[in-house]
Amino acid sequence: MTNSTVAPSLSDRLTEAILGIIRDADLGPGDAIPSARELAKRFEITTPTIREALRKLEATGAVEFRHGSGTYVGPTINNVVLANPHRPPITKESVLQLIGARLLLEPAVAAQAATASQSLEKLEAAVTNALTPPGGPAFALNFHVELAAATGNPVVEELIGSLLKVRVREQQQIRQLYDNRKRDYEEHRAIFEAVKSGDAVAAEQLTREHLDHIRTAIEAAAFPELP
Repeated sequence: MTNSTVAPSLSDRLTEAILGIIRDADLGPGDAIPSARELAKRFEITTPTIREALRKLEATGAVEFRHGSGTYVGPTINNVVLANPHRPPITKESVLQLIGARLLLEPAVAAQAATASQSLEKLEAAVTNALTPPGGPAFALNFHVELAAATGNPVVEELIGSLLKVRVREQQQIRQLYDNRKRDYEEHRAIFEAVKSGDAVAAEQLTREHLDHIRTAIEAAAFPELP
């Protein structure tokens, strides 16, 4: 009988080895990792081969290249669900589908966060991320992910974080098309205050209204031609 098992390629083995280095060093999102040249020397292979493996990891968000700075651990390093780098082009419909999915999930998440006994320090810090223009710092705290974290359930946090990462291009379009930073900030602040006061009903309602405002703005917006 022929063995149909396909051996992993050198590039695949290298991606696993690089992930092993990240895990062994207990690195998290935003932490620097060794340069391609350093990794090539460690594994005794060429730098272009290492760069190919790093590009594979970048495509899923596990690492991030910063021009003129180096390579860093990406925001999805601990996620089970990762983005497909070969997805078809986004459309206005796919953006609205993302908002619809978030409307099903996030109001209930906010209600749960209001009843959980968790630290809200990061959630409060994330309120101001709404004031960051699109294309701002890559590792700015995401209010909606921190809202999920405030439930105290890591699976809920991973679910929301993975959804926003898997649909990162749609999320970027939301940020571009719903560019009312002041209103976004004020609505985040109101949700935070409801969670802080333990008012689950208000937290749920305010989150639903917030996402509804975004959906209405996207529906009315002229959608750009995208590759």
